[in-house]
Amino acid sequence: MTATQNYTPITPLEERLVDLIKLKGPISIADYMTDALGHPHEGYYMRQTPIGADGDFTTAPEISQVFGELIGLWLVEAWQSMGSPESFNLIELGPGRGTLMVDILRAARLRPGFARAAQVWLVETSGLLRLEQQKRLKETEVSPLWADDFGDIPPAPSLIVANEFFDCLPIHQFERVKTGWRERLVGLDESGTRLAFTLDPTPAAPEYNLPEITESEIGDIFEVSPISLDFAGTICRTLKENGGHALIIDYGHMERGFGDTLQAVKDHAYWPPLLSPGHADITAHVDFEALSKVAIENGINAHGPVTQGRFLDRLGLALRVEALCKGQPEDKANEIRAGATRIAASNAMGEIFKVLSYSSPNLPTPAGLET
Repeated sequence: MTATQNYTPITPLEERLVDLIKLKGPISIADYMTDALGHPHEGYYMRQTPIGADGDFTTAPEISQVFGELIGLWLVEAWQSMGSPESFNLIELGPGRGTLMVDILRAARLRPGFARAAQVWLVETSGLLRLEQQKRLKETEVSPLWADDFGDIPPAPSLIVANEFFDCLPIHQFERVKTGWRERLVGLDESGTRLAFTLDPTPAAPEYNLPEITESEIGDIFEVSPISLDFAGTICRTLKENGGHALIIDYGHMERGFGDTLQAVKDHAYWPPLLSPGHADITAHVDFEALSKVAIENGINAHGPVTQGRFLDRLGLALRVEALCKGQPEDKANEIRAGATRIAASNAMGEIFKVLSYSSPNLPTPAGLET
């Protein structure tokens, strides 16, 4: 037991998980993440508003309005590339506090027909976050609808935005041992009272398509997220059948590799991922290579990934920042520039965050993702 564990009270969800593991044995990291984030009563997203200065982390739309405005202009151009349909779904997956959608709609006023044609759908399971979204979108020109699940949205030509959505989807981890791969599970520590990592004694199932033993070394960690690939496949099939684009923005790696990326954040600082489940955000890096392959498998086009910094620069970040700074007091202009630097600089979010787009087969490469 670590020193941090000694002084950290056991949460109600941790008590439930400890009892479950005592009864049935260790659980997968994917099952642990599902409960820690989405348990109906004790899950992290169900019991608090996590985003912003008073929460545990912040996102690009909360840091700079320029982010959402550039995404809004990207969506307008994407809509026009679809022939400006008179009716389409504008879908955001995991919309946070609604800040991104508000900024998107403000920028989209450049083409009034966009908002008139859009049926805004917000895919959100948290009641607390839905209230935040309702407050912010009340002053916009749209009448949004909410869905618990992407599959609940009626089919139509679609523009889909997923900013920091896929990183929250559960992963499985596997560790390379002398005889092959073993799944990393969540069990109990020596005291039998707190959660701890353990290894499944049986070989990993072949369905996970893990690297060959010759391609790895003892101690390597490999991560897969079947639920992410299934979700991406559903998006791809929607675009193939109904037309449209999807924009995926998240932190992750362009090529598959080894490494433990499971992490938790609490009070804007890193936190042990098995400590205080339900009271800390838990995420893992997104495998953009795997997401790109899903598009190919489903017969649609994948564009990118490119770094977030390059994507925003190509969309005109510098020009938009200077336009916002014009006529502002020096301290306000410096604040605007600092926010833009944070979301685009290579030593900040600009390098670790990547951007990938899906497009139905008949549509051109969208802006910012040209090779």
